[in-house]
Amino acid sequence: MSGSPHATPGLRGFIRSLGHSPGLGRLLAVRLTSQITDGVFQAALFASILFNPERHADPLAVAGGLAVLLLPYSLIGPFAGALLDHWDRRNVLMYANVIRAGLIALVAVCIAAGASETVVLIGALAVTGASRFVASGLSASLPHVAHRDVIVATNALFTTLGAGMLAVGAGIAAVLRAIFGPDNSGSAFTTLGGVVIALIAATIAHGFGRLQLGPDEPDDPGRSAVHAITVGLGHGARAVAHSRTVSAALSAIGAHRLVFGINTLMLLVLSKQAGLGDGLFGVTVVAGFTAGGAFLAAVVTPISVERYGRRPTLVAAMLIGAVAELSLITFNPVVFCIGAFVLGLIGQMAKLCGDVAMQVDIGDMVRGQVFSVQDAVFNIAYVGAVTLAAVAIPPDGRSVGLLVFGVVLYLVGAVVVRVVHTPPHHGPLAVTDPRIEATGHQS
Repeated sequence: MSGSPHATPGLRGFIRSLGHSPGLGRLLAVRLTSQITDGVFQAALFASILFNPERHADPLAVAGGLAVLLLPYSLIGPFAGALLDHWDRRNVLMYANVIRAGLIALVAVCIAAGASETVVLIGALAVTGASRFVASGLSASLPHVAHRDVIVATNALFTTLGAGMLAVGAGIAAVLRAIFGPDNSGSAFTTLGGVVIALIAATIAHGFGRLQLGPDEPDDPGRSAVHAITVGLGHGARAVAHSRTVSAALSAIGAHRLVFGINTLMLLVLSKQAGLGDGLFGVTVVAGFTAGGAFLAAVVTPISVERYGRRPTLVAAMLIGAVAELSLITFNPVVFCIGAFVLGLIGQMAKLCGDVAMQVDIGDMVRGQVFSVQDAVFNIAYVGAVTLAAVAIPPDGRSVGLLVFGVVLYLVGAVVVRVVHTPPHHGPLAVTDPRIEATGHQS
C-alpha cells in the first residue's frame, strides 16, 4: 500500500491509518483472535502433558518428542508458504483458521481418551503448522492495509498486542482448567476453548474483499498450486540471499531462537525441581516477565529504528541479550525473572526488525515465501537448541555450560549482523525482488 500524506509515524499515525484503511483494524482483529487461540491451545496442551495428575511425563522426554515432531514441519512447512503468494491471502487466513479449529478439536478428543504423549504431540504438530501458516499470512498481508511511513510502528503494535493475546489466551486456559479440572477430561474441555476462538478469527477474515490482502501478482501465475509449493522455498531463499537486510535480521532471529530453546528446557526442568516455583506457576511467572519485555519492545523498537537504524538496533539487541544470558548463571529466581524480561525485549526487537525488513525490502509476489523461510529459521533453531539442551542438561537443570553457550550465540549474532547488514540501495523502504533485479524492470 502506498504512503499517504495523512500518515505520520508512531501511534498517532497508526490511529489515522485506521480511518484511511478500514482493513487495518480488521487485520488486527484477525491477529488478536488468532493469537488468543494459540495462547489457549499452547497453555492447555502444556498443562495437560506436564502438569496432569493422570500423566507422568518426563519433561526431557517431552522436549525430545517435540524436537522430533517439529523438525519435519520445519523442513516441509516452508514449501506450503508459497501458497501465500499463489492464492488469495484472505482465503488462506479464513480456511487455515477453520482447519486449525478442526485439528484442535481432534487433539482434545485424543487428550480425553487418554492417548499417549506421542499421539497428542502429533496432533499438536498439525495445529502448530496451521498456526504458523496463519501468522505468515498476517505478516505478508500487513503492507496491503498499512501505510509505509508507519509500517514500523504498526508492525510493532500488531506483533506486541499479539504477544499480549497469547497471555490472554493462557489466562483463559487457566480459568477453564480451574472450572473443568486438571485431569484428561478437564484438559480436553480446556483445549476446546481454542476451537471457538479460531472460528471467530475465520469469520472476521471472511470480511475482507477478494485479493484485498494480495498477492498483487501471484507468483508463477497460470501454474498449479502444486508447482508453487515445489518451488516456493527456492524462491524465498533466493529472495533472502538478494536482501542483506533480511539475511542479517534472520541471523539475529536465529541466534535468539537458539538461546530461547535452551532457556525454555532449562526453565521446565528447574520448575519441575521447584527451583522457580511450583510447576506451572513458575513457568507462568517467567513467561509473564518475558511478555512484559516484548510489550516494551513495541515502544523501544520504532524509536530506535527511526533514530539509529535497523543494524545498530539489532547489534545492540544481541549484545544486551549476551549480558542478560550471562546473568542467569546465578540461577537466582529474581535474576531469572529480570533476565526473562530483558530477553523478551531483545527477542521481540529482533523479530520486529526482521518483519519490517521482509515487509518493505521484499517484493509482494515472493513475500509469503520469505516469511516461510523465516518460519524455517524460527523452528529449526528452536528444535536444534531443545535437542542439544535435552542431551546436555543435568537432572537439576543447572547447566552453566549451556548458558555460556547462549552468551556466545548472541555475540556471534551481533558480529554477523554487523558484517552482513547493509542498507537497501534505494533507501530504507526500497522493495527488492531478485527477479526484478535480474530483468532490470518490473512488469
